[in-house]
Amino acid sequence: MTSPDPTPLTHALHLERAHHDTCRAALAAMVDGAQEQVVVGEDVSASGADAEVLGYQLRSKAKEMRELPEGPLFFGRLDFDGGEHAGQSYHVGRLRISEHPAAPPLVVDWRAPVSRAFYQASAHDPQGVAVRRRFGWAPGSTGASEDLTSLEDEHLSRGEDRASDILVREIERPRVGPMRDIAATIQPEQDDLVRGDLGVSVCVQGAPGTGKTAVGLHRAAYLLYTHPQRIQRGGMLILGPNRTFLSYIAQVLPALGETGVRQSTLSEEIGRHPVAGRDDPPTAVLKHDVRMAEVLRRALYARVSAERAEEIAIPEGAYRWRVPREAFARIVDGVRAEEPPYAVGRERVRTRVVAHVQALAERRAGPPPNAWVRKMATAVRPYVDAVWPRVRAEEVVAELLSDSGVLEAAGRGLLDGDEQKALLWGKPPRSWKSARWSAADLVLLDEVGGLIEHPEGYGHVVVDEAQDLSPMECRAIARRAVFGSLTVLGDLAQGTTPWAARTWAEQLTHLGRPDAAVVPLTTGFRVPEAVVGLANRLLRRLDVDVPEARSLRGDGELRVREAEDELLGAVVGAVRDALGREGSVGVIAADADLPRVRAALDAAGVPVAGPDDLAARVTLVPASLVKGLEYDHVVAVEPAAIAEAEERGLHRLYVVLTRAVSGLEVVHRRPLPF
Repeated sequence: MTSPDPTPLTHALHLERAHHDTCRAALAAMVDGAQEQVVVGEDVSASGADAEVLGYQLRSKAKEMRELPEGPLFFGRLDFDGGEHAGQSYHVGRLRISEHPAAPPLVVDWRAPVSRAFYQASAHDPQGVAVRRRFGWAPGSTGASEDLTSLEDEHLSRGEDRASDILVREIERPRVGPMRDIAATIQPEQDDLVRGDLGVSVCVQGAPGTGKTAVGLHRAAYLLYTHPQRIQRGGMLILGPNRTFLSYIAQVLPALGETGVRQSTLSEEIGRHPVAGRDDPPTAVLKHDVRMAEVLRRALYARVSAERAEEIAIPEGAYRWRVPREAFARIVDGVRAEEPPYAVGRERVRTRVVAHVQALAERRAGPPPNAWVRKMATAVRPYVDAVWPRVRAEEVVAELLSDSGVLEAAGRGLLDGDEQKALLWGKPPRSWKSARWSAADLVLLDEVGGLIEHPEGYGHVVVDEAQDLSPMECRAIARRAVFGSLTVLGDLAQGTTPWAARTWAEQLTHLGRPDAAVVPLTTGFRVPEAVVGLANRLLRRLDVDVPEARSLRGDGELRVREAEDELLGAVVGAVRDALGREGSVGVIAADADLPRVRAALDAAGVPVAGPDDLAARVTLVPASLVKGLEYDHVVAVEPAAIAEAEERGLHRLYVVLTRAVSGLEVVHRRPLPF
């Protein structure tokens, strides 16, 4: 830990500051070098497409280097006295820095194999580490960067095993603005998840404040670093619950030197049409039910029929090439039995019919020319259309939701009469082109689209707040990761949608990964112990089987304020009290109460912003949008109103109560539901 003798400490700080200056100069040279590569690359004599690809890659690299955020270039150091690195010292930071490519690194990337000891070494298992050093940073005098202000040494080879003050300060640092990376504070159990193999899918059941979202993002960064070519081929997708959440996490990967990762919502991924219609809640729940997958499959393949097969007769001069009806029907039935995607099956039928005709021609006059084969392929198309017609997903879904006969046939044995009636459009459109698609309809369209032709997949998909996905939404994600892997993040206790998962086993089955390991994270590093204790009281009333969280933070504050007269006045008072402390303030209320709360804060002269303004000191957030967000101080307004706002209101309240990382004040007039 920090030396009691100030002279060695001062000398060590001086040397480390000098090293940081060297790193800063080397990084500037790396940025300049990347830009020079662009100029040279654009002047190479490569031809056409090769030159364009090379230029794009170089420009992308230079842009990434230029856009690296300001901040400390290292946060730790490892001095080894054993193992393969004996006698070596390495500074650990967010990216590798060297004076030239062949030179030893001034800073090693936190994802490099040697860096793992920074997170995993302990007094009981030093892993060859003699000293682990942590660095403390504070905003610089110019505001442009940060100054190195302190350091701590853990002499692991001597058996030292103490809590780090620097680590605690970093974890508890006030949270104004977007989510920060946790590269400096990753804990051993988090590191195990971060460094998991690319080919292995994993589900993280993370209690509030355990860092599950940060773990997922750092796992993404680790995979991009470790398997760049494989990820580049397949791509990586980060799926969040909404745009507010994605804005909150948007800077984490760039801060770790990773750009070009698609961060999206599932609705954006499947949004082939604008959402213009609305379903009543029971109908939306039904459309998200997994039974709809089979209903849609039946509706699509009802269009395929070998019984409609006719004898194929293709004239060529005075001769007709014939395929008997029975042979044609056998081809159709054979392809159906193979269960390919609908469009692939249609093409297989056409190809096999042409092959049948080609075999006849070869027996008669030898191999025909390619032009003849293409002519036959065109000639058989009308016959294929009759038994395996071309179709769009919109046609299938619109017909299913408009025609009671089609729905009855597709839903027989799956949907009862009332459910079928609920699915039918009250006023069917004249055609699918004029349909007003609802959000749930887009899930149905994606299902049929996936049956017709598999969507392009990703090498790895990180799914956050996965407990809120419906079975049909899970299937949409599974289609995009058929040949890739998944990192599934969530908390069953925070499931707030009508179709939220009750068990991970069921959810992982819908995601196509029934064998994925479920790893619980129960140790909270962000949420104070008093707040976790209150949340655990509510957890016992929820219909999920998850372990209670525990917190390593004995600090923080929990206050419950009962409004004696007027609720909104008490809310204003609570917000003013929170503003007397350092950090961000989140005011969270039931969605319907938001206008009243905003009016009261405005009238009191308290500047307040919406959830999308990440730099605001005071943010007013509806309970429906607060999932995944964190604030130093939270004012939770009238818990009873939040709890009764919807079917899973107690789960919504659980989310609200666990957003505070320093202090929580519950303001109420009505009896508390916990």
